[in-house]
Amino acid sequence: MNTPIHPPHYPTSQLRIHQFSALESGAALIVLGAVHGSEICGPRAIERIVQELDSGALQLTRGRVTFVPVTNPLAYQKGQRNGDRNLNRNLRPTATPQDYEDHIANVLYPLLGAHDVLLDLHSFQSQGEPFAMLGPINNTGSLEPFTHAAEEQALVLRLGVRRIMEGWLSTYAEGVKERMRRTQNASASERAQLLSTDPSYGIGTTETMRSQGGYALTLECGNHADPAALEVAYRGIRNTLAHLGLVDDAPPAVQASPEFLRLAQVIDRLHVDDTFAKAWSSYDPLRAGDVIGTRHDGTPVVAPADGYIVFPNSTTTVGNEWFYFAQPSARDLGA
Repeated sequence: MNTPIHPPHYPTSQLRIHQFSALESGAALIVLGAVHGSEICGPRAIERIVQELDSGALQLTRGRVTFVPVTNPLAYQKGQRNGDRNLNRNLRPTATPQDYEDHIANVLYPLLGAHDVLLDLHSFQSQGEPFAMLGPINNTGSLEPFTHAAEEQALVLRLGVRRIMEGWLSTYAEGVKERMRRTQNASASERAQLLSTDPSYGIGTTETMRSQGGYALTLECGNHADPAALEVAYRGIRNTLAHLGLVDDAPPAVQASPEFLRLAQVIDRLHVDDTFAKAWSSYDPLRAGDVIGTRHDGTPVVAPADGYIVFPNSTTTVGNEWFYFAQPSARDLGA
């Protein structure tokens, strides 16, 4: 009987890392699970792949693949999204770690830099269809300079999901500017509650990977509790291995009819009594003027145009993301 990768009492003083290296050269892929501790499809899918590689049912023929089934052990042990804070925000090394996630970042940052490609497996709280998060177009800007857009686009069309989203970091950066403006007269104790006023707060695993010369995709595999999310995560790993030529599986099919959206705006929760008009799911369609929620003083929050609500979070802390607004992207993904 195989020993599970995710024992009931997961140790928090170490990262468990599995690495396989083929004798023939090729790309270096890293796959992360449980960056958020309540998202278990990643660890389960990684366990399945590792067992296949160990048994010889799947064979790595080129390159190198590294699996981190539980990237945030403290959050995983708690069964919560975060340990001390959100690991997938402000992921950068520091000589003076202040919390648990700072220690993880000090290990994870150089580990990502030693690879070419990252696949980060997640799930989400609301109901909805699985989707993938894509990085920016090639650019030389200061926010997220990048040169591997074509490679990312080719991989995202082969992950096995129909829905694709772009625009995370640029939208989040605008949200940070708004938070800074909104809190400029707040007291020090009030600002301390708003970790997301740090301009680097939107930089997580994929952004870190791109900043070190690689490319990366986030695969949001479905609702946390949906058993189908495990299959989405597993298929995403297998398709990535095949597309990169690390295994001799047949090339994965190209998604012929993707739904491609771009995040356009992030809206924060400003008061504990801000409430949604209904139980929204990610990608519920919106018409211009639709009431999305109500502020504590009775002010309605309405859709600025036709589009979609994304990542609605009814339990988010005050001063942080309440939901995102998205619209169709005009970017050409190619094939």
